[in-house]
Amino acid sequence: MTGVTRRTLLTVAAGAAAATGVSTPAAATAGAAPGGAGTAGLSPVLRADLVTRVTPRDNWRVVAVALRYAHRIDPRGGVIPPSAFQVTATVGGRTAPRTVTRVYPHTAAEVDERAGSGRPGNFLIIELDPADTNSPAAGSDPFPLDRAYAVRQVADVRAPGGVTVLAASPFAVRNDGVITPVVDDFVAGSFTDSTGFEMDFRLHRPRGFVERPGASTRYPLVVTLHGGGEVADNNMTQLTGNRIAVTFAKPERQRAHPAFVLAPQVPLPRPMDGPDATDWTDARVQGALAELVDAFAAGHPVDERRLYLVGLSSGARGIFGLLPKRPDRFAAAVATAGWGDTATMEKITHIPLWADHSMDDPVVPYREGRFGKPGTWGLMNALEGAGARVTRAEWGNDLPKAEFEAKSRALLKEARRTGSHVLFTSYSPGTTPVNPHLAWAQTYENDVVVDWLFEQSR
Repeated sequence: MTGVTRRTLLTVAAGAAAATGVSTPAAATAGAAPGGAGTAGLSPVLRADLVTRVTPRDNWRVVAVALRYAHRIDPRGGVIPPSAFQVTATVGGRTAPRTVTRVYPHTAAEVDERAGSGRPGNFLIIELDPADTNSPAAGSDPFPLDRAYAVRQVADVRAPGGVTVLAASPFAVRNDGVITPVVDDFVAGSFTDSTGFEMDFRLHRPRGFVERPGASTRYPLVVTLHGGGEVADNNMTQLTGNRIAVTFAKPERQRAHPAFVLAPQVPLPRPMDGPDATDWTDARVQGALAELVDAFAAGHPVDERRLYLVGLSSGARGIFGLLPKRPDRFAAAVATAGWGDTATMEKITHIPLWADHSMDDPVVPYREGRFGKPGTWGLMNALEGAGARVTRAEWGNDLPKAEFEAKSRALLKEARRTGSHVLFTSYSPGTTPVNPHLAWAQTYENDVVVDWLFEQSR
């Protein structure tokens, strides 16, 4: 998002013309900095964008504002104090301040995850505290965030030698757009099945396919089934409500496991005619989902031996509903906080499965499940009774990532030792942050689980 809109120019023109905009180190040393203004003068703000992030536990939040300047910003080793900037957000008709935590120059409109003061560049990144009560980017639907944020510099910023790097201004700049890393790489589409039922979806395509669509390489397909909270007509919250799809599309994951990631969305008005009043078991939704997967795999270079289903809450219910009907279609599945029909488990004993659930889940109880269908505990018992070897373990869902993955690695080692392809992780009561139902926060950040998934093949 680097274009300059007429609205942006009108917003900031007054500030630039009034000589209260931004100056650069060139104000003291003309032409000294490559890419600088070259002479003493202003560096007008050309654009402002919000930078958002889909987080494992707190959903979709605005974590920074990226200001793009006409000239390079270089504080020459100095640190820009957060107090030099004020940021306010107007969401739902209410305006309130955001907490500025870090400010630094950068070469791109993105958060710099490294420690330090950033890198000299044409962008200034103003990081915001994601814990602010007004930081969310969505409720049931995405908030209208264009021009919702105002940024004002309230104090001069100087380099260690006293040179003015950024000059304070009485003018506020408002954001033009919203940047959401990874999510922005998904294309939006829809699919109409043989009955006329339409289902929206988002699709992430592996880089190799985009660059060489005619090559002979075939890629795995990961199909993500969202939870009940993401049923909507916005074709967005199945990506931003949690990281189930985003985690498979992030660059480091795609480098290790390039794959198509298909994220369908159950539409409104909400279909709830499944055998236990769920969305993904509704006959219309389930039929459209099956046709969508088949049509997509037939029209793209998909490795038919490596189709994977992953889902959480009602999406996990969808997995336990679809697998028995298509027992020879998918290579493996990851199901979190689900429930289902024990009578059908005998049909999927051969399918590699990693299930997890918080033992104190109040929404989908670990044992009782929902609508008279047992939770994951009962389903794993049914699988075991039908002949599958289930490898089980219990640990806390609040463990640090390294310790969490070490536990997962030990469970997988035990499963391999005993010839088991069904793994079941139970999270001890009181250890799942935010809400015990949100068992999936660490599941899809877990490299052990994801690596295991991509190892599976029919």
